[in-house]
Amino acid sequence: MAQQLIHHPSSWIERLARFGYISKGVVYGIIGLLAVQAAMGSGGKTTDPQGALREIVNQPFGQFLLALVAIGLIGYVIWRFVEAIKDPDNKGTDAKGLAQRAGYAINGFIYAGIALTAIKLALGTGGNANSNSTQDWTARVLSQLFGQWLIGIIGALIIGLGFYQFYKAFSNKIRKGLNLSELSTKERNWVMFICRFGAAARGVVFCIIGWFLIQAATQSDASEAGGLDQALQTLAQQPYGPWLLGIVALGLIAYGVYMVVQARYRQFATS
Repeated sequence: MAQQLIHHPSSWIERLARFGYISKGVVYGIIGLLAVQAAMGSGGKTTDPQGALREIVNQPFGQFLLALVAIGLIGYVIWRFVEAIKDPDNKGTDAKGLAQRAGYAINGFIYAGIALTAIKLALGTGGNANSNSTQDWTARVLSQLFGQWLIGIIGALIIGLGFYQFYKAFSNKIRKGLNLSELSTKERNWVMFICRFGAAARGVVFCIIGWFLIQAATQSDASEAGGLDQALQTLAQQPYGPWLLGIVALGLIAYGVYMVVQARYRQFATS
């Protein structure tokens, strides 16, 4: 029965999940494209998922397009919670399995927030474009008892996720769940190169964001925290900054392609 469900294209959860991966890929693709333009000095900017959503809504038919992206992101959130609760990939209930499933749930909550932003923007109630959500929630946590420790732990976990992205990029784990049998060997090699490049670029960004949070914790200063846009700005400010930014930006576009590859070739076990 499980084997049938893996290949069953009419599963509504599977359809939502595939649409969700595409929407996530679109968001990362826009972030990467804007950063490439900034690195080349031809306009563009460093931004985060919320900024990418604002770019979509400012296009012709932007509210309609953003509504589609919002639906996709909701599908992605549902799939993440299915992975966390129903455990279709059999991660198990040992410490490692529970940690992975908890990671799926946390990822689901993060993208639920991004989906909510997309819905608000599509409805024309997007709020303050100048607010920094990373610094806002960091400040709230720092104000709590043991807040500095908690922010430091979160920063360390995000750096750990960054190193996991590197491990994923340079191991066969990145191919897990993908059925690329219909592609030629040359096509498979190119697809996997793009996917590995994308995962590695995301690892770089995660490590920088985690370091920001550790700095915020050690200095008890929420202004030290930063998200994806600040991570890209930091790269741009280094020696050879435009090159560094350009390489990572291309990597984020590659990560967007990786999400589309997941949407097209992933085998889903929905039960």
